[in-house]
Amino acid sequence: MNPQRRTHLKWLAAALAAASAPVWAQSVAEQAGALEKKDKKAVPLPKEGSLFALPPAVELIDGTTVQTKDWAGKVVVLEYWATWCPFCARQMPHVEALYQKEHHRGLEVLALSIDKKAADIPPFLKTKNYTFPVAWLSPALAKVLPKPAGLPVTIVIGRDGRVKLAESGEMFAEDLAGIAKFL
Repeated sequence: MNPQRRTHLKWLAAALAAASAPVWAQSVAEQAGALEKKDKKAVPLPKEGSLFALPPAVELIDGTTVQTKDWAGKVVVLEYWATWCPFCARQMPHVEALYQKEHHRGLEVLALSIDKKAADIPPFLKTKNYTFPVAWLSPALAKVLPKPAGLPVTIVIGRDGRVKLAESGEMFAEDLAGIAKFL
């Protein structure tokens, strides 16, 4: 995402938060503040071209387990998000559209929710009908897949296991659709 677009989005986010209903703004502001505090200890975004190792298995929110060896030779999109994040809420439908359109060509998505409690995620997902795999970023999983600063965070791992794209902040529909070029 180009730096001017990112700056504009941050400014817009601040303006929207300030203009929103006090209860909602306070809730989002509190959670964003907690995220910002956590993000000071966050890992940097991985560098494009660097190798990115996925853990051998990831337990999904529905209780099933993904064996990441089954994703060898595929393009994998890691999407860090939260149920309370308004930017994630706008981006996730575009991630779903990309997954629906390109899954048959070898695209996989692993959405990693950073919500404090795993129990908050299923009710949210039920209303959205997302079909891509979703996991809770538990403390144990965060040790092997630590969250970079920002939200949402999108990392694209190519068929060769190398990072093709790493973005922090909301991406537009056309940017997400552009991930298909890595297939």
